[in-house]
Amino acid sequence: MWGFRKSTFSGGDHTCVEIAHGVDRVLIRDSKYTGPSPDQPTLAITPGIWPAFLDLVLSGGSGRIGDQLIINVFADGSATLSETYGTMLEFNTAEWDAFTKGVANGEFTR
Repeated sequence: MWGFRKSTFSGGDHTCVEIAHGVDRVLIRDSKYTGPSPDQPTLAITPGIWPAFLDLVLSGGSGRIGDQLIINVFADGSATLSETYGTMLEFNTAEWDAFTKGVANGEFTR
């Protein structure tokens, strides 16, 4: 069972970036999707690129992390995360801001 957590800066209205750390992967999902976990769109990346992901989030920029993940941050502060094979999560400005603050606060460090 994966223990997903969100930033302490997130609201309680199911609009959060959620992270779960496993031994061989880190899962990222969007709490606005409900239903059984297997039915929710989820991104999986290897723990080895996690520090680079956090660094890019903190930079406020867009970019590619290895061959696994693409972050696009837009002028309005919203962002998308996508795997190279197509799964994409879209986060509005409030969601991405809360996640970024949580990253800066050390809440998602492995």
